[in-house]
Amino acid sequence: MKTDRRSVIIGSALAGVALFAGGTLSAIMDVADARADPSPEALAQAGPLGDVVLGSDQAPVTIVEYASLTCPHCAAFATETFPQLKEKYIDTGKVKFIFREMPFDDLALAAAMVARCVPKDKFIPMVEMLFEQQKQWANQNARQELFNIAKLSGMTQTQFDECLKNEEIAKGLIDTSQRATKEFGVDSTPTFFVNGKILKGNRPLADFEALIKEAAPT
Repeated sequence: MKTDRRSVIIGSALAGVALFAGGTLSAIMDVADARADPSPEALAQAGPLGDVVLGSDQAPVTIVEYASLTCPHCAAFATETFPQLKEKYIDTGKVKFIFREMPFDDLALAAAMVARCVPKDKFIPMVEMLFEQQKQWANQNARQELFNIAKLSGMTQTQFDECLKNEEIAKGLIDTSQRATKEFGVDSTPTFFVNGKILKGNRPLADFEALIKEAAPT
């Protein structure tokens, strides 16, 4: 998913409320000049809400993904390539994988907020389901479809409604997006950093393998 005119349009802290009330609250965030290959140390700094991490902390290679839950290319990566990457490299202790939300529209922000509101052990399954069912919930009747998915984690209607009013979560997601754009030059999703080396778009496993082997030759 590309940004328009090198601007990132994301919702304000009340985007969840505005979105489902028919509102159009949004903020435009100017994009600073991209930095090539940020340091792994800079990338390792988690955002206000903390990081979602898979794999061993002792893994020699760290992959950071910035993704938007309404991005079809992100969904394709999540359903097609990620399972291979997880089985071959994450589950075997060779790669630590960090998933970071990069909502480029109000609906993506709302979905990311809902995922952050479920119990931590259900976050990854929730994100996987959001990507798998993206065509259903990201089109018509978004509120109801999002709630239908959230219910599977045990979330009640009241919890769902309160989640979409949670300014702390919304601001945390926005802060992470702003930093990715301004410091790391992330202007499209999915964007990956493999030990600091940038890789953009829904790429095949072979492209990741090349950078993994470069970072940690065996």
